[in-house]
Amino acid sequence: MEMIIIMSILIFIIAISMSMVGKGGGNFYIIAMVLAGISMHHAAMTSQMIMMATSLTSMIIFNKHKKVDWKLALVIDPPTDVMAFVGGYFAGNIEGNTLKLVFAILLVIVSIFMFIPVKQKVIEDHAKIGYWKRKFGDYEYAVNLWLALPITALVGVFAGAIGISGGAFKVPLMVLACGVPMEIAVGTSSAMVAVTALMGFIGHSVNGNFNAQIAIPLTIIAVVGGLIGSKYAVKSKPKNLKIIFAVINLLAAIIMIINIMV
Repeated sequence: MEMIIIMSILIFIIAISMSMVGKGGGNFYIIAMVLAGISMHHAAMTSQMIMMATSLTSMIIFNKHKKVDWKLALVIDPPTDVMAFVGGYFAGNIEGNTLKLVFAILLVIVSIFMFIPVKQKVIEDHAKIGYWKRKFGDYEYAVNLWLALPITALVGVFAGAIGISGGAFKVPLMVLACGVPMEIAVGTSSAMVAVTALMGFIGHSVNGNFNAQIAIPLTIIAVVGGLIGSKYAVKSKPKNLKIIFAVINLLAAIIMIINIMV
């Protein structure tokens, strides 16, 4: 019971922070649960359930403020969702320590993305096949489908297998490769994370990795945190959080590797 309370506090803080920047937070949820003694498979599935619920909450808030580009999400997110189910399904055949190692490697990669300054990139109109010109509110941008679709599919495989959302990859992808304004990328990411988490959750559930006694209370706590964080996010731009998250990601990767070796 004490461990559940400690995890609830940590997950509440994580949910607030991650909903502010359009990321699911699966990497942090998993590290908290694994260090608490929960198996990697149960942690991955619980993380998917938490992200599904918190992202839906954040998406409602962002959508209310017209920060979700639904057409963009419907085009670039399906590859992620399909492959998230595949990743979640086959994760049951992968040894727990192997998943932990893959998770640690991805933490390092995510950290690198967070250290890179993400600035809005204006992309010129392309009259080529594979470039989709979008107009959303007062914004116009061209989506490079040749780049976006393969990357989102690859992200889906790893997201589904180890219980992360892929938001740390999708937000930079939308901003750097597609010229999407940061606030729209964050809002749209929340909608995509919800569906990706759902597909990963379904894939894991086939293998019977669901622990209701842990997943349900932690999800409820996370939803409250996600609601608070997303309301704050629409009023501010928390740039400094990226560096903090990057450092914590690197520390989490080190801790996970040590956990494998012990």
